[in-house]
Amino acid sequence: MGLEEIAQVLYFVKLKEMNKCFINGVGCVSAQQTTEEGFLINPIDYLESNMIDVVKPEYKAFIPPAAIRRMSSSVKNSVVASQLAINEAGIKDVAAIITGTGLGCIGDSEKFLNKLIDDNEEYLTPTSFIQSTHNTVAGQIALGLQCKSYNLTYVNGGASFPSALLDGLMKIQEGENGVLVGGMDELSSVTNQLYQKVHHYKQRDEIHGNILHERSKGCVPSEGAAFFVLENEKKENSYAELIDVTYVNELDKGGVSTFLNSFLKQNNVEMNDLDLIVLGNNGDVDYDTFYDEVESLTPSISKVYFKHVFGEFMTSNAIGLWVASNILKTNSIPEVLLKDKTQNSPKELKRILFYNQYRGKDHSLILLQNV
Repeated sequence: MGLEEIAQVLYFVKLKEMNKCFINGVGCVSAQQTTEEGFLINPIDYLESNMIDVVKPEYKAFIPPAAIRRMSSSVKNSVVASQLAINEAGIKDVAAIITGTGLGCIGDSEKFLNKLIDDNEEYLTPTSFIQSTHNTVAGQIALGLQCKSYNLTYVNGGASFPSALLDGLMKIQEGENGVLVGGMDELSSVTNQLYQKVHHYKQRDEIHGNILHERSKGCVPSEGAAFFVLENEKKENSYAELIDVTYVNELDKGGVSTFLNSFLKQNNVEMNDLDLIVLGNNGDVDYDTFYDEVESLTPSISKVYFKHVFGEFMTSNAIGLWVASNILKTNSIPEVLLKDKTQNSPKELKRILFYNQYRGKDHSLILLQNV
């Protein structure tokens, strides 16, 4: 037996000794009506939109009215989503709060910089600057819960949420219980304009219908927040078992195959063991080719998509995990998530793989199985 085989055996021995990780509560504020009961029962059509705002929930039900006006979009959405996840999991305290964000509270950053210019760098109040930091969301959630435990925010582009999720998974495996993990980002006017100028976002005249079928340069931007409660025991309301998560910053063209096969081998899973693959196609002609590689590798496995429904942002993979978790729990696939409406869905969904990348970088894989 070679060193590589010995290392693999030791890895699986250690893995068996670790606690399993279950998603026992989810909460999502997004461009769809995800705070209401039901799983995409009445989806909103955004096929002609070049920018998608979040569907605002009833904030007053979760946040004191006096505090709402001081909170940015990301903070409000995250407080609601995190509370929904905690309520669903039926826990009072969390062992850790771990968040991932690409741009943080970018709206407050813009406010501070605009004020800096307008007032000629004089008479500045620090409020917007203080609230613009990327860890504002995790801090506000901790204040609301009076949680003084582990609190960390990952800011790493498209890998921000997978980084947070991996941290949460390791916490559970090491014996912690009740870990709150989330990803969030927001739209803001100045940043939107800048991204449109460099063609990261689609122009209005470039929207020709369903981005799953019509590709052009850039994506359709959006915003949102999705949170998950991870625990080490299965419950009646469990959504899925989180098997593993991994990510890599860069892949060469054709490198998706190696990345995918290596991840599955590490988890002792064969390609044929997968019942469904969730893909993050966003209609960008320059980068959706990575998803084409996955499709060509797995022609017989059913696929679902979500960014034509929810839009794109750096932590939209948190929304993708929310979608995959709901698919496993309900054992159903909403028709709106399919590219081809005539596609036959698997009768029983046991194992789902979720693959995402952001502008050709920060490739991530998440493996879930039913409970």
